Amino acid sequence: MSFNTYFFVLVFLPIAVIGYHMINRGKHFEISKCFLLLMSVWFYFMSGWQGGLVVLGLTLINYAIYKLFIKQNKAKLFCVLGIIIDVLVLAYFKYLGSFTVLGISFITFSQISFIVDSYKEYDEVPFVDYLLYILFFPKVVMGPIALSRNFIPQINDVVRKETNFDNIAKGLYAFAFGLAKKVLLADLLSGYVGYAYDYTPILGMTNAWIAVLAYTLQIYFDFSGFCDMATGIGLMLNFDIPDNFLSPYRSLSIGEFWDRWHITLTKFFTKYIYIPLGGNRKGVFRTYLNIMIVFLISGIWHGSTINFVIWGIIHGILSCISRIIKPIEDKIPKWIRWTVTFICVNLAWVYFRAPSLAGANLMIKELFSFKIIPVDANFAVHAFPAELEIVPWLLNKFTKIKSTYYFASTVSVLVVAFGLFAATKMKNTRERLEEFKATKGNIAITVLLLVWSVMSMSEVSNFIYVNF
Repeated sequence: MSFNTYFFVLVFLPIAVIGYHMINRGKHFEISKCFLLLMSVWFYFMSGWQGGLVVLGLTLINYAIYKLFIKQNKAKLFCVLGIIIDVLVLAYFKYLGSFTVLGISFITFSQISFIVDSYKEYDEVPFVDYLLYILFFPKVVMGPIALSRNFIPQINDVVRKETNFDNIAKGLYAFAFGLAKKVLLADLLSGYVGYAYDYTPILGMTNAWIAVLAYTLQIYFDFSGFCDMATGIGLMLNFDIPDNFLSPYRSLSIGEFWDRWHITLTKFFTKYIYIPLGGNRKGVFRTYLNIMIVFLISGIWHGSTINFVIWGIIHGILSCISRIIKPIEDKIPKWIRWTVTFICVNLAWVYFRAPSLAGANLMIKELFSFKIIPVDANFAVHAFPAELEIVPWLLNKFTKIKSTYYFASTVSVLVVAFGLFAATKMKNTRERLEEFKATKGNIAITVLLLVWSVMSMSEVSNFIYVNF
């Protein structure tokens, strides 16, 4: 099941939120917890029963290891065993499995977080609480990655069982913005991107840069839109889900970019890979080597093809350079730092998106080909806002303008330009929620975005990070 479907928005989510609060109002806290777990299991199994059985089996194995190793003198051995099992299962179903296990990466990360944190400091965790932590439906498919020490205490917090209408209002507000990001922007931009990577040799420099920028914006609005929806659902249920994006395209360095992009993944890799490797405690060479290892693992995690490995290596090298120049970066004008960072991120995304290494290299070639040609009207053909489809007809019907090329091309450029403005200048979700008040204006915005997005959900499109 996906967040951007009629069934989820109009049926599943209202049942989950209303049912949870109604049970809590009767002080049946254990029942409400089980209800939320059952809703999460339902949500997951709607995406495939085979994957659901794999995940349930994996949770049973991890919980059994947890119960075993805390009572043994060889706790470290059991902890390592649990991690090895989780990594092997992740590798098999991610790269070799005959069927897809939805969200297997984020489920595995949650399992590892639980095992390691429990090894370091044990607190008794009931099985239902553990299952809810792993399968909590707002985060199970694509995160954000909620570390066990931060999430599990919320499950039995009595204060969080009270119906908080301010949180519900905030949650709807965040959910509306997230759904709009996905349906109204990411899905629209995907048309430009798909066309461009299918017809790369004819793009020329102008269209290539439009396409690359479009993907940079598409992946941001797609993933951050999902995370906004997850945050919103969490608020409706009185759960705090960690921030995953804080306007990453405002960054002035690659180091800052990774402090703002997929924040929970960065924290996970830092806590469970970078620091255990030695972090920056074993000299300069080891520090840079550890950074490269982390980004290489990140690239391989995203995909097994050479494209993802190159993407990880690029960001590893750029992160090392960012660390080297950090003492002098304040002397460089901010606009130069932003421009260089943004261009580097765009170029790296080419290897992330292209269907092959050859396709990526061809796109890079077009970007710097200096073939200045007009904006390709096919951009608009493959991704034209439904709200504007009547305009070309009106122009043909009531004016002497029979060619709508200039209009279509202008719309293509304006869509990308607006996306860039929204990603760099408009307030992010945290900023919006920090100053949120349930005013008539905010209520109107919420309703408008929800209605507009629901009316635009003619086709269900997968989220990009579902593949990872």
